[in-house]
Amino acid sequence: MKSAFTVIELLVVTVIIAILAGLAVPAYTYALQMGRATGCVSNLRQIGVALNLYLADHNATMPAMQAARSSVSDNVPVIDNTLNQYASNPRVFACPADTAGLASTTGTSYFWNSALNNQVLASLQFLAISAPSRIPLLSDKQGFHPYTENKVNMLYADGHATKDLNFFTSP
Repeated sequence: MKSAFTVIELLVVTVIIAILAGLAVPAYTYALQMGRATGCVSNLRQIGVALNLYLADHNATMPAMQAARSSVSDNVPVIDNTLNQYASNPRVFACPADTAGLASTTGTSYFWNSALNNQVLASLQFLAISAPSRIPLLSDKQGFHPYTENKVNMLYADGHATKDLNFFTSP
C-alpha cells in the first residue's frame, strides 16, 4: 500500500505555512525599514564630513544655503550642489527610505538649517542654543522612518547623526 498525504494534512501544513509567513512579513518589513534608517544616519554623517571639509576651506564659516529647493532645475545654493565636491558619493544626499522620490526631484532628501547661514562654527547660535550637540544642521525632509519615534533623522553641529531630537532637551 502506498502512503500519501490526506487533504486534511495538506490543509494543516498550508495553514501553518500561512501563519508563519504572516509573522515573518512584518518582521522583514521592520528590519528593512530599520536598515534604511541606519543608511540614512550614515548618509547624514558623511554629509557632516563633507561639511567639515567645506568649513576647512572657508575659514570655519557655515555656507549660505537655502533650506531646500522645489526642483533640481532651480539654480539656488542647497546642500547637494554646495557640498557635492566634498562628498565621496553623490548618493549620500538621498535617504534610502525616500520612496517619494524627493531626492530625484529636488536634489536631496534633507533640509538645511538656513538659520545657521554664514555663522562661524566656533560661535554657532540657534534659538538661543549654543551647545553644538543640540544645534541641528540637517534633517530628513519628511518622516521617512515610520518605525522610529520621531520618524526623522538629524545631523547636529557636533557631527553626530541620530533619530533623536536633541535641541528641545536641556544640555
